[in-house]
Amino acid sequence: MCQLLGMNCNTPTDIVFSFTGFACRAGRTGEHVDGWGVAFFEGHGVRHFVDHQAALVSPVAELIRRYPIKSQNVVAHIRKATVGKVSLENCHPFVRELWGRYWVFAHNGDLKNYSPLLTGPYLPVGTTDSELAFCWMLQSLRERFPTRPAQAQLNEAVRELSAEISTHGTFNYMLSDGTALFAHCSTNLYYLVRQYPFTLAKLCDEDMSVDFASVTTPSDRIAMIVTEPLTNNEVWTRFQPGELKVFIDGLPVASSIHEFQLAV
Repeated sequence: MCQLLGMNCNTPTDIVFSFTGFACRAGRTGEHVDGWGVAFFEGHGVRHFVDHQAALVSPVAELIRRYPIKSQNVVAHIRKATVGKVSLENCHPFVRELWGRYWVFAHNGDLKNYSPLLTGPYLPVGTTDSELAFCWMLQSLRERFPTRPAQAQLNEAVRELSAEISTHGTFNYMLSDGTALFAHCSTNLYYLVRQYPFTLAKLCDEDMSVDFASVTTPSDRIAMIVTEPLTNNEVWTRFQPGELKVFIDGLPVASSIHEFQLAV
């Protein structure tokens, strides 16, 4: 299956270190070679990069590894195709507008017998079950709320929609509108929060380390969310199946669990 990487911070931060290790899973330490993508929020805008080539060899991915784009919310994805051909339009993350803001979504898993009725402005461009689910989620949120609701209401609505889609299969995903990052687990998802006092971190997939104490300030706080831990000397916390966590300013501010049974 695919792999996910997300970052949520209280101050704009680059993801070069984590993305370097993550990209290794697209052909060197993993088999996720069917495309990749990353989206960086900057204010109300989004820098969105996708490529149908593997992240390990993509020239566009090389740019991300070398250019320290700073953002408070980042969603990245490396793909192992299951539903939908290997093509640019099927690369995650996907981007749509809702309530005057961009929303970004990336999914890991398979949805079986999933064919929701789409009646609004959100239609898939590609052929993945992932983009179909994203369109249905935004359609449902738009039908419930004419404008962005309070965060607690939004959290509950996203939890309900996640529970419904999860009845069709594996639904690990990340979703963000640039103010919060939602992370939902069906099978595998981990997170950690880096904050003062910062320490040295060593990648699992590449011979590379960073002393975060030398590149941060005491007030910085960074939450990293990933399918499998990226470093081998930090403590990662595993999500529970059916768990939705909401991250704001580098902290998990809300968590809820729905009854989860993996579809077969």
